[in-house]
Amino acid sequence: MPAQRRGAKAPVAEAAEAGPRVLKKYPNRRLYDTRSSAYITLADVKNMVLDFEDFEVRDAKSGDDLTRSILLQIILDEESGGVPMFSPQMLAQMIRFYGHSMQGMMGAYLEKNLQTFVELQKRFAPPGLALNDPKQLTPEMWSQFLSGQGNAMQGLVGAYLEQSKALFTQMQDQMAKQAGSLFQGLPGNKR
Repeated sequence: MPAQRRGAKAPVAEAAEAGPRVLKKYPNRRLYDTRSSAYITLADVKNMVLDFEDFEVRDAKSGDDLTRSILLQIILDEESGGVPMFSPQMLAQMIRFYGHSMQGMMGAYLEKNLQTFVELQKRFAPPGLALNDPKQLTPEMWSQFLSGQGNAMQGLVGAYLEQSKALFTQMQDQMAKQAGSLFQGLPGNKR
């Protein structure tokens, strides 16, 4: 087998570029970008998120997927500096759902709500605004935009909240039906 020239891409590396960018996390807590062949920081990973780049973080030894823990670390850093997004009450409520029978459904509920919010942002963004450019999505810009929308935006937010409430009610009904069918044959249960 002929030796590969230094700097030349192997066929496997070319195929890997088609998939998500792979970052390796080493025991010394350093992150290595296999695409650029360089060590990177959490700030670089945050920029990948902001640029909508598809990536995954893998443990360099075991190959375990560490993407979630790295994203949570970025959220923790963001929450620690500046103005936090999550209040202590909200975080406490989220913690209470861990180990609860509704844990999976709550995750899906929060994800759907966030997706709906992003879709509404895209739908009502001023023309020419690049929604994937965080520099354009300043709080001041959104305040100016929303102040010009008045009643239309209030109606839209009201519709969003109603949709969110309906989704949560639907999830509760589904859980009640599942619980009812699970316990149908038990003595004392009249269904």
